[in-house]
Amino acid sequence: MRTKLGMAAVALGAIVASFAATGATPTQAEGGTATVDANLESYTAVAGISGNISSVGSDTLNNLMTLWAEGFRKSYPNVKFAVEGKGSTTAPPALIDGTADLGPMSRAMKDEEIDKFEKKFGYKPSYVAVAIDALAVYVHKDNPIEKLSLAEVDAIFSQTRKGGHSEDVTKWGQVGLKGDWQNGDIVLYGRNSASGTYGYFKEKALFKGDFKASVKEQPGSAAVVQSISVDRNGIGYSGIGYKTAGVRAVPLSKKAGDEAYEATDENCYSGKFPLARYLYIYFNRAPGKSATPVVREFFRFIHSKEGQEVVVKDGYVPLTKKIADKFADQYADK
Repeated sequence: MRTKLGMAAVALGAIVASFAATGATPTQAEGGTATVDANLESYTAVAGISGNISSVGSDTLNNLMTLWAEGFRKSYPNVKFAVEGKGSTTAPPALIDGTADLGPMSRAMKDEEIDKFEKKFGYKPSYVAVAIDALAVYVHKDNPIEKLSLAEVDAIFSQTRKGGHSEDVTKWGQVGLKGDWQNGDIVLYGRNSASGTYGYFKEKALFKGDFKASVKEQPGSAAVVQSISVDRNGIGYSGIGYKTAGVRAVPLSKKAGDEAYEATDENCYSGKFPLARYLYIYFNRAPGKSATPVVREFFRFIHSKEGQEVVVKDGYVPLTKKIADKFADQYADK
């Protein structure tokens, strides 16, 4: 896999063309919700699997890790899990220090994080993609905003406005709302700098600019959504798996004047939704050696039909077999 993928995490857009060429997308259930790829195999348990798995990293992935652990333990009740989700930035140090077997991350590892790992072990960390997320921009359920461009999102959240919008946006009327909404002050909610979601949003939606000091940083993804659900003027960002009835995900366009797309499975697969991203798990595997049996089987479970059904259940976008296969030899027996 190191030769196939390199060690820079593969961008989601890089494989969109392969879907169209092969037709290898999950089937669409009634209402447009993706189900798992029919080509994914059911998980088959093997003998002799036991031990402990510790996971430290992404808050976005915390629910998924817990659900995967529960599903995995149905086959291996003697395997014990410890899952901690305080932010993607906590994953690399935990892997380097040996306090975690797995490092879930909602962004790719930064070069400096990879360099620190390599300095300690003499080789780079391994990783697999485990799901796809639409990083949504949420507003209160009663907010009538129809769409936003990334430049407008940048002007709302960023003090640097590298997206090129003509003015700082602080009132809802500046993005087209009328009536009682027009003079309403926009209230910003987000994550702290330990969060991979924070980092990804900063890079993609803020064009690597700086957040405004007025962003109310929340301890987790669920807290962002909860805050917006009780704040009529609120806006924030979080993974699509955290969507509730109290908020709306705003359709987004890459450029002003372009068509805006909702954060749906189909729009993630096609590349039309501009904030679609892979969710990853990083781990330590020496070159030429296999992952430990318990870690190998856990990844096999995640990439199985049952594992990707968990992804759908938790509100994220499942991997196709084609994508799962691209990462399989990261953990397969050598």
